[in-house]
Amino acid sequence: MIFDKAYFDALRSVDTPTIANAIEVVLGKRQGDGFTRKTVLAADPTLPPICGYARTSKIKAAAPTTEDSDVIATRRMAYYKYMADSPEHSIAVLEDLDYPDCVGAYWGEINTSVHKGFGLGGTLTNGVMRDLDALAPGYQVIAGSIGPSHAYVRVKEIDTAVTLFDLTIQPGDMVHADKHGAVVIPKDAQAGMLDAIKKMIEREKIVLDAASKEGFNFELFQQAWAEFEAQREK
Repeated sequence: MIFDKAYFDALRSVDTPTIANAIEVVLGKRQGDGFTRKTVLAADPTLPPICGYARTSKIKAAAPTTEDSDVIATRRMAYYKYMADSPEHSIAVLEDLDYPDCVGAYWGEINTSVHKGFGLGGTLTNGVMRDLDALAPGYQVIAGSIGPSHAYVRVKEIDTAVTLFDLTIQPGDMVHADKHGAVVIPKDAQAGMLDAIKKMIEREKIVLDAASKEGFNFELFQQAWAEFEAQREK
């Protein structure tokens, strides 16, 4: 199924925990996987979530390479060509192989500007970011850490399965991420996501509205929760 801009805009209008809940609504069961399990850092927590199809690569930076410089340069250009050829509604998803001891910042002023120019909608990485005050405007980076140096950073693999914060992501997976972490939206849940988000928000409003009223107490909570549960079963 092909999803248009309005679909992705709708997904980006809600946070990643909402997406995680909506996936469960569509699938009709709770999920114990398909999401990150470690703390992430958002370059700008005020930016909306990023969402799109994963363009995946692996990098390394902690120690100098033993590969020939021509090999490194060729792979670097192949990486940028891969990112430049990204289909619409794509995000960069990079695994730093040095994790959890990442030292080389691949994401800063230059790379965010280049990837934004290529049309990528943001970056998810377990690696390092820097230049926080000079990143491409509106380009979100969800990373594992912040550091000052790029060290010996270079691309190791392109268009391959990656694992970030205990979440394995395949090339082309639909990913949603923000300051809370990331989730992969399964293919069998994608078509039903917008309806699920709407239903879930309406159900949660039952409890939230009750809790905000003057005189709210346990009895009123019980009533609201019973209505909430009844709506969940529909």
